[in-house]
Amino acid sequence: MNATTEPRAEWGSEAGQRRSARYCASLLAQHRVLSPLGSRALHAAPRCAAFTLLEMMIVLVIAGIIASAATLTLSRNPHRDLHEEANRLALLFESADDEAQLRDEPLAWKANADGFQFFVERDNVWRPLADALYAPHRWSTPISSVAIRYADNSQNADQLEFGVEAINAPTLVTLYSPLGHIGIASAGDGRFAVVP
Repeated sequence: MNATTEPRAEWGSEAGQRRSARYCASLLAQHRVLSPLGSRALHAAPRCAAFTLLEMMIVLVIAGIIASAATLTLSRNPHRDLHEEANRLALLFESADDEAQLRDEPLAWKANADGFQFFVERDNVWRPLADALYAPHRWSTPISSVAIRYADNSQNADQLEFGVEAINAPTLVTLYSPLGHIGIASAGDGRFAVVP
């Protein structure tokens, strides 16, 4: 057998393993180089055609990281984003209702396609709130329009008001997005819930 050709036996068989060992040993013997001191032999043999376990594990870890990053990027659910935005607003509305009672000043919420903002009524004028919680916010998901409807009025209102009393008129705020719509309802008791 030529020392430079690889044996053709199967890797799993016993004969194949013996031939592979002889092949690697012959490659090692061909590439043995004496050190400048002549006392020891340095081995500069090429590696046998195989990957180490560590190399395989590193490749698998890198592939897993890339696959998980791609999956997370592609798996954002726009319907879930709209639902989360409605849940955030419901909690913010409850907080604003409590804040109006604590301040003893009516608050209002106005929205458009870009975002929303809270206002406080002082001297019969609605003034923007500058508090961090009630400052202007942009939508976290695309919203095309907002409808505010009070139970005692068939027309849409231009703002949602939070009075100083514990009981307010029942309301329904509907967020419209290119993917659908979702509502935030209150029975007038200061609690808000997301409704489909």
